[in-house]
Amino acid sequence: MLLDTAALYFRAFYGVPDTVRSPGGAPVNAVRGLLDMIARLATEFEPTEIVACWDNDWRPQWRVDLIPTYKTHRVAAEAATDGDPAIESVPDLLTPQVPVIREVLGALGIPIVGAARHEADDVIGTLASHASIPVDIVTGDRDLFQLVDDSRQVRVIYTGRGMSRLEILTDASLTEKTGVSPAQYADFAVLRGDASDGLPGVAGVGEKTAATLLASWGSLDGIVVAAADPGAVMGASVRAKIVAAADYLTVAPTVVRVVRDLNLPAFDARIRSSTPDQVAALDRLATDWGLGASMTRAREVLHRRVSH
Repeated sequence: MLLDTAALYFRAFYGVPDTVRSPGGAPVNAVRGLLDMIARLATEFEPTEIVACWDNDWRPQWRVDLIPTYKTHRVAAEAATDGDPAIESVPDLLTPQVPVIREVLGALGIPIVGAARHEADDVIGTLASHASIPVDIVTGDRDLFQLVDDSRQVRVIYTGRGMSRLEILTDASLTEKTGVSPAQYADFAVLRGDASDGLPGVAGVGEKTAATLLASWGSLDGIVVAAADPGAVMGASVRAKIVAAADYLTVAPTVVRVVRDLNLPAFDARIRSSTPDQVAALDRLATDWGLGASMTRAREVLHRRVSH
């Protein structure tokens, strides 16, 4: 099970009231919410291994160089001036919880895996593409739909509609949901664009048109070739839109496609019984941060998975 960790703890932060505090008064709603998610996911899907995939660089410069608007709206206001590093805008009450989340994950034995100059999406793409066992990707990010692959037993557990309405996406369910195959999804995303990531897409081409074009021409490359061919049967309006977006279509695929060949550090993601040191660390964290039933549930379900 590969966790898109930041996506989950942001969802936890907004899903659990920020009045949930530690004995010292610090907010712990994101910490407790994430623990509840992990307990729920481990109970329902029974993974044998869990990895917390991390954004070592949430907005890699090489992606920004290709599309300058990439995630621009997520840059914190104080870092938006020229020459300043792009710091992600994170709610004030969430920022101090991130180190606690890292410590809790470590104490639970869940490895945190990131890569320099890359996002968690790229870590997930690499691990999913090279795994020797079935993979569940837990995310609210549609970009990761491109990794769904029945032949390799890779599916996405999509949290976009909330933890109470999880969607399990396979080849068939993704095609039913979007009108395209997993192999076409990255091209679909390029054409459609995504305001949440600052990707403009092709002006005037929405999801239905993008799916129709891919059904007709198979891939983005096929669409571009057809648009440049006067003999191809393509509507004049759509052809003009594709031609006008030529510069964008040249660079956008590299931005949208997740990296699948990172050189990642070695780690052990197997769920296993806690060592005495881990038990002591988990007890301390639960007490210091007032993690209560959330920590108890996570510990119990992970231990129960080992017992089975």
